[in-house]
Amino acid sequence: MKQISLARWSERNLKYLLLIPTVALLLILTVYPLIYAVVASLHTINIRTGEQSFIGLKNFVAIATDKLFWNALKNTAVYTGVGVTLEFFFGLGLAMFLSTKLVGRNMFRALLLTPMMLPPIVVAVIFKIIYIPDFGIINWLLGLVGIEGIIWEASVKTALPSLILVDIWEWTPFMFLILLAGLQAIPVDPYEAAMVDGASQLQVFRHITIPLLTPAILIALLLRLMDTLRIFDQVFIMTGGGPANATETMSLYIYRHGFRFSNIGYATAMSFIMLILTVMISNFFINRLKAEEIFTQ
Repeated sequence: MKQISLARWSERNLKYLLLIPTVALLLILTVYPLIYAVVASLHTINIRTGEQSFIGLKNFVAIATDKLFWNALKNTAVYTGVGVTLEFFFGLGLAMFLSTKLVGRNMFRALLLTPMMLPPIVVAVIFKIIYIPDFGIINWLLGLVGIEGIIWEASVKTALPSLILVDIWEWTPFMFLILLAGLQAIPVDPYEAAMVDGASQLQVFRHITIPLLTPAILIALLLRLMDTLRIFDQVFIMTGGGPANATETMSLYIYRHGFRFSNIGYATAMSFIMLILTVMISNFFINRLKAEEIFTQ
């Protein structure tokens, strides 16, 4: 009788039993790290010695007066704003161009996706070689037209733009791919009606293409913004945050405090600031997507 009762109980609660491994995995991978991060942000923790002491909100108060933190935040904002904006316009232009009937357009589309397929570390190493002042290909080309070579990564004025250029080269194809898919999903009926009404190309682009492409634009911008806000690998390899902290980003600054200065508590507090900024930006785009009825259709 006990075996029958146990079998019936198992059958009735099978759906809950099947959820146990997933819930346990989520608790281990998300809930516990989040709780530990909250606790760590309220302590000073030295990962080398294991010493820790409770200091309350002093880590967050220290962030408010940390000039290097605000410099890293400014660099991240410039990197993200300029890079993503240019990637969007280049990607939109390429998507519009390659959505027309061109000979060999499929080959061009495949070639355009090549930079995105390379690992970011490989891209960083390639451009580090390209930017070499003495025998890098860019300075060599500048020399052919009589322009003096530029110290790309070692100058305060050119270091950050050099990194932004790398990001644009690698991730413009990502924008292109999403926007091209959005363009191909637009029905032809509005365009045919606009042609009948005698609308110009600019009017069609402004009043038909952009409104119908808005969901794809929002998704592309959201994904790229979330990615560039946490940029680390290329900056770490190419400039290491220099010269004179001109390319120090949020992720790199957090890494320095956490693993080089052995101050996990302060690094965790900065990570929460970065998380809050990311959530705010994400919510803005998600709300816009809801307004476009993406999630309700």
